[in-house]
Amino acid sequence: MLSIPYLSAEAPYATIAIVVALFFILRPLKAMRRSLVNTSVFFSACLLGDLLAGLMLSEHRFSAIAQLLRQLSIFGEGLAVIRFIGLAWFNVALPRAHIRISGILADILVIIGYIGWAFFRLNQSGVELTHLFATSAILTAVLAISMQDTLGNLLGGLALQMDNSLEIGDWIKIDDLSGQVTDIQWRYTAIVTRSGEKAIVPNSQLMKGRYYVLCDKNAENPSWRRNIEFNIDLSVPPGRLIRLIESDLAAATIPHVAQTPPPSCVLMSFGPGYAHYVLRYWLQNPQLDDPTDSEVRSHVLATLQRSGIRLATDDHIIHLVKEGTAHRETVQNRELKRRLQAIDSIELFARLSDSEKQHLAEHLINAPFARGDILTRQGAIAHWLYIIVDGEVEAWWQPPEGPRRLLEKRGPGSVFGEIGLMTGAPRRATVVATTDVEAYRLDKDGFQEIIRQRPELADSLSATLASRLRRFNDLERGYHEGRDEQARQTQGSAAIGQKIREFFGLD
Repeated sequence: MLSIPYLSAEAPYATIAIVVALFFILRPLKAMRRSLVNTSVFFSACLLGDLLAGLMLSEHRFSAIAQLLRQLSIFGEGLAVIRFIGLAWFNVALPRAHIRISGILADILVIIGYIGWAFFRLNQSGVELTHLFATSAILTAVLAISMQDTLGNLLGGLALQMDNSLEIGDWIKIDDLSGQVTDIQWRYTAIVTRSGEKAIVPNSQLMKGRYYVLCDKNAENPSWRRNIEFNIDLSVPPGRLIRLIESDLAAATIPHVAQTPPPSCVLMSFGPGYAHYVLRYWLQNPQLDDPTDSEVRSHVLATLQRSGIRLATDDHIIHLVKEGTAHRETVQNRELKRRLQAIDSIELFARLSDSEKQHLAEHLINAPFARGDILTRQGAIAHWLYIIVDGEVEAWWQPPEGPRRLLEKRGPGSVFGEIGLMTGAPRRATVVATTDVEAYRLDKDGFQEIIRQRPELADSLSATLASRLRRFNDLERGYHEGRDEQARQTQGSAAIGQKIREFFGLD
């Protein structure tokens, strides 16, 4: 039996327990170092009180006060030991064994240890526990009645952590409050909204009411369905519009939008002069709900504009703006000038006269794209080209085997799809918008009248297209068999000229 002069019999064992516990918890619980220091200081004060009581008893001075001081010191030493053992067991030993319990349950078990130690010391001091239990039962009933809300919050927090119905990091929605759970305490649950506001919700409210967990991380594919609403004129066939929206959104690459389940468009209702549609997609990150909604709306609007479909306005809206002929001509001339500038920057049309360029400008069609949209797909046949006015795109080539290859990046003033316009050949690459893109589209009909009036353009344009083809062949080098460069130049130009004549019916 350990014995140290002037100290109680319990003090050496308490000191050994404290040292051993600190050895196990000091390094793993660095974040709690301040709390550990405070508890250690408290234990040291209790040891000092125990020593002082021993000195007083040895000199037979103030015996009653010395006995009280010793009992309080031993009780404090026990509290510190229970605190350190609880930390070593619940915060270190169990996690290393891959056993995790809620923090509130661990606190309750430690408190039960405190209460048990208190009853034990009272019994050692000669206090009759039967009378104490009878008195404490009455006090407990009075406290339970007066602290119903506090006890409800305490038990609610314990239940939330034990059944894992709500975890730190979850995104939840309570009525009009939505945010991420950052802490679950005895009395409350802390929620940080997207605006950075910290909301304190009593645990009893969560237990009594209804709340929604967004993007449940325990689900196979955590996601949250979002709805984008828009109105379209009744003259647009619903089947065509739904297929158009769904196909374009499925092909587009939009951050945080799940590919499975795919976006779906439904006709919800009718209004005065319009049909009400809802595009439903699945969001993977609840924190980015508004920015992702904005991205999806941009894609929907760009898709509608490329297809010549305008958002509907209520028939009750009266437009009071009256534009005169001079104003309309000014707007048209400004737009025509902008289109001519776009055509002048294209090498393919350098041999056209001013009147022919004017003709092409009048046939250009506005074709905007949102970031992530696919402008053309490799292997598809489309008889038109695009002129980029603003924004950037990337051209990707998919070889028969292996990963796709980035061919080039293009920006304002560039053109692509010219081979499809002139020959009707399949697209050589998949072109993806890396930013929002403002572009014009020129189809076969817009160019056919010019080339029929001047068939010799087919031969002059063939040299430009052959140069473009050689550039593609150089970019795709390593995936195709090599050919004689001179033969390829001669035969390629002649073959393309023949394709242009056949495509526009010049022979």
